[in-house]
Amino acid sequence: MKHFLTTTAATALIALGSIASAADLKMSHVRPQDATIDKELRAFSEQVAEATGGDVSINIFPASALGDYTTVQERISVGAIDMATQPAATGADRKMQISSFPFLAANWDQARDIYGPGGVVRDVMAGLYAEQGITMLAAYPVYFGGISLNTDPVNPGDPSQSNGIKVRVPGIKSFQLTGEALGYIPSPIPFSEAFTAIQTGVVDGVIGSGAEGYYASFRDVTKAYVPANTHFEVWYMIISDESLAALDEDDQAALMASAEEFEATRWTVAEEDQGKWEQRLSDELGATVVDLTDDQLAAMADKVRAEVWPVVLEDVGTEWGQAILDKVGQ
Repeated sequence: MKHFLTTTAATALIALGSIASAADLKMSHVRPQDATIDKELRAFSEQVAEATGGDVSINIFPASALGDYTTVQERISVGAIDMATQPAATGADRKMQISSFPFLAANWDQARDIYGPGGVVRDVMAGLYAEQGITMLAAYPVYFGGISLNTDPVNPGDPSQSNGIKVRVPGIKSFQLTGEALGYIPSPIPFSEAFTAIQTGVVDGVIGSGAEGYYASFRDVTKAYVPANTHFEVWYMIISDESLAALDEDDQAALMASAEEFEATRWTVAEEDQGKWEQRLSDELGATVVDLTDDQLAAMADKVRAEVWPVVLEDVGTEWGQAILDKVGQ
């Protein structure tokens, strides 16, 4: 009997240990359910579960169900939420504006050099997250940004002229100044209120997203799309240091390896994905996708770099920001 009790107790302890080592993590993202990122994160979740032998379960919460991305980042930093794949919240640290610096990359090759593994901006962002108690697991390239309009474009390729069109911009200085430099009248409006603002005519368009984002959230109010390459949209897969530390070493390694693979796969499909969404705006919505020449794109980039960069650099710290731009080659 004594032996039986000892064996039973040992079995119970092993069972308790198994339960304790299992992790049930919550992952937030900003897009609706079944959007591209939602499907990719669910596949990632399955991969992590398999790689950890079921020790780590990642539950996906789409459409900002756990809160606005700024709030989510703050909650991750204190361990109240485990994970997210989303834009960097510049309200937590103004220096994070470096991630969405306008016209920093001109093409996909440059974007990968800057934001991909070993990239200057990617490494800087990892350091800024670390200061907030957050570990960056991966970068998620989304698209080059453009301008969605619920009206006809006016001189869309000529940034030297004011077009009189009022557009919603995020409450981030770089986007506001970029809108002005490109001839628009920027109006900072929270994302949650943007659709209604366009629908009711408060503004006539949006700056701050790209074709996929406009299709996902603004397709009923998009009559034209200007692929101006305003910025390179990259999101980050992040995890609370507290949540990561709670995993054993093997599970941490498996999670990081899965995140690395997740990012590598995304870089192989992101450019093609952008083209597909631009085509869907045209084919499915009947939106006019403006065809901009290389000279027009260069004129936009030159104007923004001359007028916007110095102001944003002051906001993030001129010496700090310029040192990064120097490494990028700008």
